[in-house]
Amino acid sequence: MSAATSRLLVCSCEKTMPLDAEAIGRGCTANITQTNQLCGLDLDRFKEALAEGGPITVACMQEAPLFQEVAENSPQVQLTFVNIRETGGWSKNAAAAGPKAAALIAAAGEEMPPLSLVTLESSGVALIYGRDEIAIEAAQRLADRLDITVLLTRPGDVTPRRTNEFPVLKGTIRNARGHLGRFELAIDDYAIPSPSSRAKLVFGPSRDGATSTCDLILDLSGGTPLFPAHELRPGYLRADPRNRAAVERAIADAGALVGTFDKPRFVNFEPSLCAHSRSSITGCTRCLDLCPTGAITPNGNAVAIDASVCAGCGSCASVCPTGAASYALPSADALMRRLRTLLLTYRKAGGSDGVVLFHDGEHGEDIIDALARFGEGLPANVLPLRVNEVTQVGPEIIASVFAYGGSGVALLTRAKPRHDVTALRRAVETSDRIVSALGFGAGIIQIIETDDPDQLRAMLDAAPHGVATQKPAGFVPRGAKRGVLETTFRELHLAAPAPVDVVPLAPGAPFGTVNLNVEGCTLCHACVTACPTGALSDNPDRAMLRFTESLCVQCGLCQSTCPEKVISIEPRLDFRAWNNPQRVLKEEEPFNCIACGKPFGTRSSIERVLAKLGGEKHWMFRGANARRLEVIKMCADCRVEAVVNESFDPHAAPQRPPVMSTEDYLRAREVKKDDPLGS
Repeated sequence: MSAATSRLLVCSCEKTMPLDAEAIGRGCTANITQTNQLCGLDLDRFKEALAEGGPITVACMQEAPLFQEVAENSPQVQLTFVNIRETGGWSKNAAAAGPKAAALIAAAGEEMPPLSLVTLESSGVALIYGRDEIAIEAAQRLADRLDITVLLTRPGDVTPRRTNEFPVLKGTIRNARGHLGRFELAIDDYAIPSPSSRAKLVFGPSRDGATSTCDLILDLSGGTPLFPAHELRPGYLRADPRNRAAVERAIADAGALVGTFDKPRFVNFEPSLCAHSRSSITGCTRCLDLCPTGAITPNGNAVAIDASVCAGCGSCASVCPTGAASYALPSADALMRRLRTLLLTYRKAGGSDGVVLFHDGEHGEDIIDALARFGEGLPANVLPLRVNEVTQVGPEIIASVFAYGGSGVALLTRAKPRHDVTALRRAVETSDRIVSALGFGAGIIQIIETDDPDQLRAMLDAAPHGVATQKPAGFVPRGAKRGVLETTFRELHLAAPAPVDVVPLAPGAPFGTVNLNVEGCTLCHACVTACPTGALSDNPDRAMLRFTESLCVQCGLCQSTCPEKVISIEPRLDFRAWNNPQRVLKEEEPFNCIACGKPFGTRSSIERVLAKLGGEKHWMFRGANARRLEVIKMCADCRVEAVVNESFDPHAAPQRPPVMSTEDYLRAREVKKDDPLGS
């Protein structure tokens, strides 16, 4: 917000909540107007602000449609709305919520990047999958809106219809894939009914391996869902045929799935950063292990993410160690900039012991609203921050809370979360180890799984208090996720109340080191070729293996690729190593070519080969062939030149004596008889 041109309008909502104008003024630099009924008696104050033409922030969300209607003739005015009533003003701690109000207002002014959309198109080609007349009845009700095919799996006695408005077939779906507008089905036991079916449908010969495509599927079979996390699959509707209300809802939803539909692109993916595989050796599988919908599949050295199937849980982005998968709603750096403004403004306005409550819109806002209206409201030090999905929160987001001066983190989910929270739990466990070791406190990061507003308040009140840093970071996060993560952890270490150099972490953590058995390493550099992040590197001028710990993501590819099996990985966070340049794991004296003097290998490896082959130990280098050992001491170019110039093949076997035929033997005997003395 620009102090010269921006206006801030705050309202006590007919004096139902106190307004600490002094605290708000400390945190916000805008020109502040305080009212008691901005949407009614004081509406002229809003119109006056519109006339000035500058950006306006209105601290009211409930009446946003009214203010937007009034501002229709002033499209050039930038309007921002923020809720300070349910999030702080309606609370038993409202008198102390001034710094929170200032923080929420300031954070709302942080711009979020525009959404990227994925378009799905459906022509209304529908498959209704069932067992009996329930599926046929649903088809009859949808036939005027959709292009229907009914597929009955293991049907009993089904009465034929008087007229066949749509086909009714028999078959069992063995495999299904795809999404709204593009489903592909593999069907076994496929058969069509005889047109002469009289009392019941009589199906002809069946066959396996039939295929079909459709735009949407209405599954009324009552069997196992066709997809993992089926409720999140666009275009797949499922209802228990015994639940009439559920069937009615599914029929209504299916009838609306014709046309073009936009959904957010939840995840951005950069394949070149992916650490999944190299040379057919599998490395990182974190995202594959956690994706609930099957939107992620192996694709050579990387994985592939189907944006049309992705349901936006963000688990892949949360656990991705390289930043190949990053959440886009919003990006990690944009979310952290809002978080930075929230915490720094809260502190500037006089707040202390700030706890950030991450929540989603659908569930989180409802439960916070209910707590404000019917309960005690949120505590004054709890700063709610809406995200698209709580499961998108990763270690870099949690760490930034403490780096910016927060003293705790709470993550609000449903009692039965819509998305798997395994990745979120891992992020919490890793982050808790780190902040605890750095002196911020233990157990100050919690996941609250509840649908009860009063339980939310009780758990927030009972949460242990952490230690807020006295030297909060002020860095502005920019750029790709991995770079933001590295910066955040360095700043966290600088802000720590009791910093330590090394924090041991659990297996699977995205940070760590490589341990090398130096004696067994031959400097073949297979690990360098496999490393997807450049953490392991060679030196073109020296026989050397180097390691940069801040780049290591513990994918394990180096360990799996090493032919000598002398590499192991160790999860940890070593701040000294992160702040130091590359360290040399092994270095050897080079062996210089005896012909041109150019270094081409390590002295130990060449001497080891010479020791194994020399001294009559190998037929290729015995006797007169001993000079062939000199070729091993040459670089590749000189070796070729020596072979060509001296006309010998260093890999050829010694020439065998000629084989004597019977005719040769007899001739030799005749010669010997004629000349017994050999003259």
